[in-house]
Amino acid sequence: MITIVTEIEIEAPIEICFDMASNIDIHTQTVWPHTKERAIAGTMRGLISGGETVTFEARHFFIRQKHTSLISNYVRPYHFVDEMLQGTFKSMRHEHEFIDLGNRTLMKDTLCFEAPLGWIGWVVERVVLKNYMRRFLMYRNHQLKILIEKS
Repeated sequence: MITIVTEIEIEAPIEICFDMASNIDIHTQTVWPHTKERAIAGTMRGLISGGETVTFEARHFFIRQKHTSLISNYVRPYHFVDEMLQGTFKSMRHEHEFIDLGNRTLMKDTLCFEAPLGWIGWVVERVVLKNYMRRFLMYRNHQLKILIEKS
């Protein structure tokens, strides 16, 4: 299993950062454009909340993939957790944490995932997926920061 932790400071109150990060429309606008990610089932627009699911379809490594997540833990505006119910990975858990710094917010992501296919998946996790997923999160968080700070 791989764990990736990223942090970014955003010049905005915690409530705004939390709401923007948990907004499905904003999510699809802030991921890599070439993935053509879109929500296709569950909560497909606006804010997602505890107990709700969303299914995204996106293209990664030239393969169209579907990923369904459940928001398994939700405490606005401090954290939420999405856990994969169905998808390409053997398992995936993404914790989103928001720390109030006054007029700024520290947004912290902890992503844990495991690839399928036994030892082959273990190698792919370390050689390809760890860097790919880190770059994906960092890009998304940077785009979110830009969007929030210009609002």
